[in-house]
Amino acid sequence: MEAEGIEISKKRMKPSVKEMDESEGAIAKVAEEEAETNTMASEQVELEIAQILEKINRFTQLVSEMLESGKSMLKEVSNEFEERVILIHQEQMEKWQEEIKELRLLDASNEEADALLQNARYLLQNVHGDS
Repeated sequence: MEAEGIEISKKRMKPSVKEMDESEGAIAKVAEEEAETNTMASEQVELEIAQILEKINRFTQLVSEMLESGKSMLKEVSNEFEERVILIHQEQMEKWQEEIKELRLLDASNEEADALLQNARYLLQNVHGDS
């Protein structure tokens, strides 16, 4: 029984310092390789991310410039539209004022002609009444 206990205790004993150093060295080497691989992969990923961020910045700048350009163009078109509408309004007002002026002249001329006709009628009635 004692022999069995010794064998079991041998199996459960801590590994020797040499064995620990070797296994820790192997683990450290694997960890280092993984870190190096991760670092290289991380550097590549970071580079690609930086390129995408640069694309985002350029696109954002382009959109911003397009918006500013569009606003400027719309403002110019709006100003031109306003000027033309005002000009059309002024021209139409001048035409109608000219029509009013012509109507007043025509009315005055008609009033003069009516007055002359009234005088002529009066004179004719008087001439026929006197004869």
